Amino acid sequence: MTIVMVRDDCTDKRTLGTMVFPDGYVCQTLEDPVRPAGVKILGDTAIGSGTYRVTISRSNRFQKMLPLLQDVIGFEGVRIHSGNGIGDTSGCVLVGMQRGTFSAGADQTIIRSREAMEQVQRRIAEALANGEQVWLDIVTPRVTTAISETFHLASPDATGFPS
Repeated sequence: MTIVMVRDDCTDKRTLGTMVFPDGYVCQTLEDPVRPAGVKILGDTAIGSGTYRVTISRSNRFQKMLPLLQDVIGFEGVRIHSGNGIGDTSGCVLVGMQRGTFSAGADQTIIRSREAMEQVQRRIAEALANGEQVWLDIVTPRVTTAISETFHLASPDATGFPS
Protein backbone atom coordinates (compact mmCIF):
# COMPACT_ATOMS: atom_id res chain seq x y z
CA MET A 1 0.00 0.00 0.00
CA THR A 2 1.30 3.44 -0.90
CA ILE A 3 0.00 6.50 0.92
CA VAL A 4 0.56 9.82 -0.86
CA MET A 5 1.16 13.02 1.07
CA VAL A 6 1.27 16.30 -0.86
CA ARG A 7 2.67 19.35 0.90
CA ASP A 8 0.53 22.18 -0.42
CA ASP A 9 0.89 25.11 1.99
CA CYS A 10 4.41 25.83 3.23
CA THR A 11 5.56 28.80 5.30
CA ASP A 12 8.71 29.48 7.26
CA LYS A 13 6.80 28.40 10.40
CA ARG A 14 4.92 25.24 9.32
CA THR A 15 3.97 22.91 6.47
CA LEU A 16 0.42 21.78 5.74
CA GLY A 17 -0.45 18.96 3.40
CA THR A 18 -2.99 16.35 2.41
CA MET A 19 -2.56 12.59 2.95
CA VAL A 20 -4.47 10.27 0.62
CA PHE A 21 -4.89 6.50 1.07
CA PRO A 22 -5.56 4.03 -1.76
CA ASP A 23 -9.13 3.46 -0.49
CA GLY A 24 -9.88 7.18 -0.89
CA TYR A 25 -9.57 8.17 2.78
CA VAL A 26 -8.15 11.71 3.04
CA CYS A 27 -6.78 13.61 6.03
CA GLN A 28 -4.73 16.75 6.57
CA THR A 29 -1.11 16.90 7.75
CA LEU A 30 1.01 19.33 9.71
CA GLU A 31 4.80 19.31 9.81
CA ASP A 32 7.67 21.57 10.70
CA PRO A 33 8.82 23.96 7.94
CA VAL A 34 10.49 22.57 4.83
CA ARG A 35 14.04 23.89 4.71
CA PRO A 36 16.61 24.00 1.90
CA ALA A 37 18.61 20.81 1.31
CA GLY A 38 21.31 20.40 3.94
CA VAL A 39 19.68 22.78 6.43
CA LYS A 40 18.31 21.18 9.58
CA ILE A 41 17.19 22.80 12.80
CA LEU A 42 16.75 20.08 15.41
CA GLY A 43 13.05 19.57 16.16
CA ASP A 44 12.02 22.29 13.70
CA THR A 45 12.59 20.86 10.21
CA ALA A 46 10.33 18.70 8.04
CA ILE A 47 11.83 15.51 6.64
CA GLY A 48 12.80 15.49 2.98
CA SER A 49 10.43 14.61 0.17
CA GLY A 50 10.68 10.98 -0.84
CA THR A 51 9.25 7.53 -0.31
CA TYR A 52 9.56 5.95 3.13
CA ARG A 53 8.66 2.50 4.36
CA VAL A 54 6.16 2.61 7.23
CA THR A 55 6.04 0.11 10.08
CA ILE A 56 4.27 0.17 13.42
CA SER A 57 6.25 -0.08 16.64
CA ARG A 58 6.04 1.03 20.24
CA SER A 59 6.93 4.67 20.77
CA ASN A 60 8.91 5.28 23.95
CA ARG A 61 7.81 8.92 23.92
CA PHE A 62 4.08 8.20 23.59
CA GLN A 63 4.07 4.75 25.26
CA LYS A 64 1.91 3.20 22.55
CA MET A 65 2.09 1.64 19.11
CA LEU A 66 2.47 4.22 16.33
CA PRO A 67 3.50 4.30 12.66
CA LEU A 68 7.26 4.80 12.21
CA LEU A 69 8.95 6.02 9.01
CA GLN A 70 12.03 3.95 8.19
CA ASP A 71 15.43 5.13 6.94
CA VAL A 72 14.80 8.87 7.03
CA ILE A 73 18.18 10.43 6.27
CA GLY A 74 19.32 12.79 9.03
CA PHE A 75 16.37 11.95 11.32
CA GLU A 76 15.51 9.28 13.87
CA GLY A 77 12.17 8.21 15.29
CA VAL A 78 9.96 10.01 12.75
CA ARG A 79 6.38 9.00 13.50
CA ILE A 80 2.89 9.70 12.27
CA HIS A 81 0.84 10.76 15.29
CA SER A 82 -1.88 13.03 16.60
CA GLY A 83 -1.34 16.64 17.58
CA ASN A 84 -2.78 20.00 16.63
CA GLY A 85 -0.05 22.61 16.65
CA ILE A 86 3.45 23.03 15.34
CA GLY A 87 4.76 22.55 18.88
CA ASP A 88 3.58 18.92 18.70
CA THR A 89 5.61 17.96 15.61
CA SER A 90 9.35 17.71 16.45
CA GLY A 91 10.07 16.47 12.94
CA CYS A 92 7.09 14.09 12.84
CA VAL A 93 3.97 14.11 10.66
CA LEU A 94 0.77 15.09 12.46
CA VAL A 95 -2.62 14.14 11.03
CA GLY A 96 -6.02 15.81 11.43
CA MET A 97 -9.45 15.72 9.84
CA GLN A 98 -9.40 19.35 8.76
CA ARG A 99 -7.46 22.59 8.81
CA GLY A 100 -8.36 25.43 11.11
CA THR A 101 -7.14 27.92 13.68
CA PHE A 102 -7.53 28.09 17.42
CA SER A 103 -7.84 31.87 17.63
CA ALA A 104 -8.29 34.91 15.42
CA GLY A 105 -5.07 35.83 13.63
CA ALA A 106 -3.39 32.53 14.50
CA ASP A 107 -1.57 30.48 11.89
CA GLN A 108 -3.43 27.56 10.35
CA THR A 109 -3.13 24.21 12.05
CA ILE A 110 -5.04 20.91 12.00
CA ILE A 111 -7.99 19.86 14.13
CA ARG A 112 -9.77 16.61 15.06
CA SER A 113 -6.39 14.93 15.16
CA ARG A 114 -7.24 11.90 17.30
CA GLU A 115 -10.11 11.02 14.99
CA ALA A 116 -7.80 11.13 11.96
CA MET A 117 -5.09 9.17 13.78
CA GLU A 118 -7.50 6.33 14.52
CA GLN A 119 -8.31 6.07 10.80
CA VAL A 120 -4.67 6.29 9.71
CA GLN A 121 -3.48 3.75 12.30
CA ARG A 122 -6.25 1.29 11.41
CA ARG A 123 -5.50 1.40 7.69
CA ILE A 124 -1.75 0.96 8.16
CA ALA A 125 -2.19 -1.84 10.73
CA GLU A 126 -4.63 -3.71 8.47
CA ALA A 127 -2.30 -3.52 5.49
CA LEU A 128 0.66 -4.75 7.55
CA ALA A 129 -1.45 -7.56 9.06
CA ASN A 130 -2.37 -8.63 5.50
CA GLY A 131 1.32 -8.97 4.64
CA GLU A 132 1.54 -5.77 2.60
CA GLN A 133 4.43 -3.36 2.76
CA VAL A 134 3.31 0.18 3.52
CA TRP A 135 4.98 3.21 1.95
CA LEU A 136 4.52 6.94 2.46
CA ASP A 137 5.32 9.00 -0.64
CA ILE A 138 5.89 12.64 0.37
CA VAL A 139 5.67 15.17 -2.46
CA THR A 140 6.72 18.81 -2.17
CA PRO A 141 5.90 20.89 -5.25
CA ARG A 142 8.90 22.52 -6.88
CA VAL A 143 8.25 26.15 -6.12
CA THR A 144 10.97 28.73 -5.58
CA THR A 145 10.16 31.30 -2.92
CA ALA A 146 12.05 33.46 -0.49
CA ILE A 147 12.10 31.88 2.98
CA SER A 148 9.62 34.47 4.29
CA GLU A 149 7.11 33.94 1.48
CA THR A 150 4.25 31.48 1.51
CA PHE A 151 3.25 29.28 -1.37
CA HIS A 152 -0.17 27.74 -1.86
CA LEU A 153 -1.11 25.28 -4.58
CA ALA A 154 -4.85 25.65 -4.34
CA SER A 155 -7.34 25.99 -1.54
CA PRO A 156 -8.66 22.61 -0.41
CA ASP A 157 -12.37 22.09 -0.91
CA ALA A 158 -14.62 20.40 1.67
CA THR A 159 -13.02 17.00 0.91
CA GLY A 160 -9.53 18.28 1.58
CA PHE A 161 -8.49 18.02 -2.07
CA PRO A 162 -7.17 21.12 -3.81
CA SER A 163 -9.97 22.61 -5.88
